[in-house]
Amino acid sequence: MIFDIITLTDDELAALSNIQMQLLRTAQKRKNELQHKMEAELAMFKKIVYTDKMNASSLLQQKQEALQAEFEYQVEIIREQLNYSLDLNEPYPDGDADTELAGYIVDYTLPYTDRYNIVREYYLAIEDPAERMNLYQRDDVARRYLGSYYTTLYNVLYTYSQ
Repeated sequence: MIFDIITLTDDELAALSNIQMQLLRTAQKRKNELQHKMEAELAMFKKIVYTDKMNASSLLQQKQEALQAEFEYQVEIIREQLNYSLDLNEPYPDGDADTELAGYIVDYTLPYTDRYNIVREYYLAIEDPAERMNLYQRDDVARRYLGSYYTTLYNVLYTYSQ
């Protein structure tokens, strides 16, 4: 995967932890999806303009500029969130070293819904449903980190494994 959401040297990329790499991959994936969506919308608009024989109009250029501006705005939001997340060095409040091995970012300043989404994305990225459930059931960090959301996510993951 090519990472162009932020600029990193090869040494900086190699120095990223597993959690940081997962954050980088997720942000890059979101950026790529936004770009694909923008290109598809522009292609559809181009077909409409040509079908209506309005290709001499400036509508296509205006639409392209508007889509590009929105794309850049959304990418900047993703980039800021990624940079913030990569800079986080918040340890578990009790100094638990297991949070380093969690595989996902553990930031207790986040609201529970954001924590839930981070952990859910991490576990749904695991292809094998049996392995996913096994790892999740043994994840004590997630149990502490999610609180009452742990059971909710368990039910969601169980549903996906059926």
